[in-house]
Amino acid sequence: MKKQYNTRAILASLLICGAVGMFNETSLNIALTNLMEVFQISAATAQWLTTGFMLTLGILMPMSGLLLQTFSTRKLFLGSVMSLIAGTLIAALAFNFEMLMIARVLQAVGMGLLLPLMTNTILIVYPLEKRGAAMGLVALVIMVAPASGPTIGGLLIEYLTWHYIFWVSLPLLVIGLLIGFKYLENVTDVTKPRFDLLSILLSTIGFGGVVFGFSKAGEGADGWSSMVVITSIVIGLIALILFILRQNMSAPMLNLSVFKYPMYVVGLLLIMSCMLISMASTIILPMFLQTGTGLSVFITGLMLLPGSALSGIIQPYVGRLFDKYGPKWLVIPGLIILTVMLWFLTTISPTSSLAFIIALHIGLTMGIALIWTPAQTNGLNQLPPELYPHGTAVMNTLQQVGGAIGTAVAISILTGGMEKYLHTSSSPTEQTEIANAIAAGSHNVFLFAMVIALINLIMGFSIRRIVVNSERIRSIH
Repeated sequence: MKKQYNTRAILASLLICGAVGMFNETSLNIALTNLMEVFQISAATAQWLTTGFMLTLGILMPMSGLLLQTFSTRKLFLGSVMSLIAGTLIAALAFNFEMLMIARVLQAVGMGLLLPLMTNTILIVYPLEKRGAAMGLVALVIMVAPASGPTIGGLLIEYLTWHYIFWVSLPLLVIGLLIGFKYLENVTDVTKPRFDLLSILLSTIGFGGVVFGFSKAGEGADGWSSMVVITSIVIGLIALILFILRQNMSAPMLNLSVFKYPMYVVGLLLIMSCMLISMASTIILPMFLQTGTGLSVFITGLMLLPGSALSGIIQPYVGRLFDKYGPKWLVIPGLIILTVMLWFLTTISPTSSLAFIIALHIGLTMGIALIWTPAQTNGLNQLPPELYPHGTAVMNTLQQVGGAIGTAVAISILTGGMEKYLHTSSSPTEQTEIANAIAAGSHNVFLFAMVIALINLIMGFSIRRIVVNSERIRSIH
C-alpha cells in the first residue's frame, strides 16, 4: 500500500519557498540602475548580480539528480531553504557590492537545490491522476513569481529602499521552512551514488560556459562578437560533448537514457521553447514600453502584471484539465494562441493602444500557461520512478539554458533591427526615430519567437497522453 503524505502541507512549504526564491531572481533587476549609483559601480559590474545568479543555477542544476540520490529529502530541503534565508538576510543587510554578490550566490544555491527537489517530491507524493493539478501550482510559481518581481520591486524602491525587497521575503521563507520542517518527510531512497569528479568538472565547465556565454552576449556592447562570449560558448560546448560521452557508465552523474522516452523529449523541447519565448518577451516588451512609448519603470511593471496574474490564476485549472483530458487539448490551443499573439506583437508601434498591448501580453502568458504544465507533467509521467531525479535535473537545467538563449538572442535581434532602422534614418538622434527603431527591432524579435512557436505547434500534434497500465507505462493517442 502506497504511503499517505500530508500533501497539502508539503506542497505549501515548497511553493512558499519556491515563490520567494523565484521572486528574488528577478526583483533586483529593476534596482540595478539604483545600485550602480549607491555602490558606485559600472553597468557591467552590476549585471553580475543577475549573471552570477543564472550562472550558479546553470552549474548546480545538472548535479541535482546526483544530490537527490545522495541526501535525504529533508536534508536537501533544509539545506536549500537555509541557503535562501542566509542569502536573503545578507542581501537585506548588504552595504557594498561584494556583500550583495555573495548573497545572490547563496540565493541561487538555494534555488538550484529547491526547484528540482520540488518537482521530484511532487512526482513521488502525488498519484499520476492528481499530478497535473500539483504541477500547475509549481508552474504558477515558476512563471508568475519572477514576472511579478519587477513590479513589486519597483513599488518597494519607489516608496522605500531596495533593501526591502529582501526584508519582505525573509519572513515568508521562515514560514515555509517551519511548515516543511514539521510536515515534509523523506520520500526518496538514498542510494549514495559515486561522485564522478570528472563528470562534475565537465558539467560545471559545460553548462556554466554556455549559460555565461549567452548571458554575456545579451549584456555586453560587443554582443556575439565579444571574444569572451565566443570563447565561453565554444569551451562550454566542447565540455558538454565530453560530458555526454563520459555518462556512458554504470552509474552516470546524469542518466541521459531519459532521452529514450519520446513524450519526455517532446515535453522538454516545449518547455525549453516556452522559456526562451517567455524570457525574450519579458525583456523586450518593457524596453519597448519605456523607450518606445515613454512609460516609467513602475507603470511598465503594472502594465505587465495582469498577464502574469491571470496566467497564474488559471495554472491550477490547467493542471486539473490535464488530469481529466490529457495534454493535447491544452497544448495545441495554447500553441495556436501563442503564435497568434506573437504575430500581433510584430505589428505594435509607439502609437499602439496600451490596452491592445496589455491584451496581447495577457494572451501571450495564457498561451504559455496552457502549454507549460501539460507538457512538463506528461513528459515526466513517462519516466520510470528511478529516472525522476535525472529527468527533473535535465528539464530544470535546459530551462535555464533556454532562458539564457532567449535573453541573448532577443537583445541581439533587437539591437540589429534598431541599428538597421537608424542607419537609414535622416534624423537618427530624434526621440521619435529612436522609438520607431525600437519598434522595428521588437518586430524582428517577435517574428523570431513566432517561428519558434510555429515549429512547436507542428511538434505539438505528436504529443500523446501517458497512462499507467498495471506496472508498466504506455502511451495512448
